[in-house]
Amino acid sequence: MALQLEQKKAIVTDVNAAAGSALAAVLADHRGVSVAEMTDLRRRARESGVYLRVVRNTLLKRAVEGTGFECLTEVASGPTMLAFSQDDPGSAARLLKDAAEEIDELDVKALSIGGQLLPADAIDRVASLPTRDQALSMLMSVMQAPVAKLVRTLSDVPGKLTRTLAAVRDLKEREGS
Repeated sequence: MALQLEQKKAIVTDVNAAAGSALAAVLADHRGVSVAEMTDLRRRARESGVYLRVVRNTLLKRAVEGTGFECLTEVASGPTMLAFSQDDPGSAARLLKDAAEEIDELDVKALSIGGQLLPADAIDRVASLPTRDQALSMLMSVMQAPVAKLVRTLSDVPGKLTRTLAAVRDLKEREGS
């Protein structure tokens, strides 16, 4: 189906806006993916805060021009599906990694984080990145550990004194009897 010029401009504007606010991007080949599988993939993308779009390569090149994802144009060929992580850097990679395991026809071409082009086999590393909440949780536990240890150490002193006094009392009771 031929797109009108205004439709093409709208697609470029939409993808450019998504690229401007995205943290990471994944490019995949969707050749052979059924409509039902694509519909399910789009539903999961919405649920996980991932912008997912099938886009023509010429429109993709115009849309990512001047953004940190311009490096993706080097590998954009064939049927292209683009996924932008909006909330955390690993969400698009997790989504497409899981989908590629379920859908044999789906093939990840490349990833981009911070303007750096990564090969498709880097998807495991990017998908394993913690979410924002997980990263904050890990940071808080690291920051809290020394304080918790200090509290345990300080609370241990009265306990040791109590145990020592009880031992002395028991010793005197044995000597007295």
